[in-house]
Amino acid sequence: MNRFINNQSIKLIAGILFFSLTITSCKKSTDSQYITTNALVKLDTMNLAYGTDPSQKIDLYLPATRTDANTKVIVLIHGGAWSAGDKSDFTSLIPTLQSGLPNYAIININYRLAAPPSTNLWPTQQTDVNAAFDYIVSNANYFHYNANKMAVYGESAGAHLALLKAYHYNADNRIKAVIDVFGPTDMADLYNFQIGVQKQLFELFMNGTPATNASGYFNASPLSFVTTGVPPTIIFHGTADAVVPYSQSVRLNTALENAAVGHQYNEYPGEPHGQFNATNTADAYAKAIGFTLFNVQ
Repeated sequence: MNRFINNQSIKLIAGILFFSLTITSCKKSTDSQYITTNALVKLDTMNLAYGTDPSQKIDLYLPATRTDANTKVIVLIHGGAWSAGDKSDFTSLIPTLQSGLPNYAIININYRLAAPPSTNLWPTQQTDVNAAFDYIVSNANYFHYNANKMAVYGESAGAHLALLKAYHYNADNRIKAVIDVFGPTDMADLYNFQIGVQKQLFELFMNGTPATNASGYFNASPLSFVTTGVPPTIIFHGTADAVVPYSQSVRLNTALENAAVGHQYNEYPGEPHGQFNATNTADAYAKAIGFTLFNVQ
């Protein structure tokens, strides 16, 4: 349980700097048409393509005896400064979620990674997240889960993408809960937090500064879209985070309070970015699972 993407803080800093019916429970494929999905059988299938780019892949972990109506969904979005990381970062989290959410379909997604100065700049990552959700929704009946009852879990940059998807791109209200683990919420503030070459590369990633691309920073910031209608949100952040200041989560907490949105804020004194101690990791997982069960109805 003591995981919480132990290498994510390194990846996030580096990213800113360098911007079937089958009896078996595991099957690999890249095309859903070759997977037969007997809903009575547990099915884990890796690297399904939701787009044409090699990075546009998802992994599905589907429980046995699932149904179109009663099997809910949790979607995982990895971190890494929008320019590093991989869905495999969550491999050790999957058993914990399967244990705590045994009737859930778990869907773990990748997205195209930024490589400034010119490749996959913002908002490529959000575009991919939106496309992955479109795939999840359009294949719900095929894989036998309920895409109208979803939670989304993200860490670091993945939490930013999760929040933005839930707050700004959730007009159909399919997302019922968000788990935000030390995610950026105000991109202009995060830009101002950078120094030296980090700031220069962040500017490249965001296609300008907050002064020259104000609308871009506004539209990339989950805080911009907090209203009474956004999904319930649970937040986790350490006070010693030197990568994403915990003030970003404090401000989100305040905004959710002001909007009367159901939420929980969990602050861990002295904890850094990307690695909570064993006690706090276990606490965060238990709270995230409980929050999901309560809110995805």
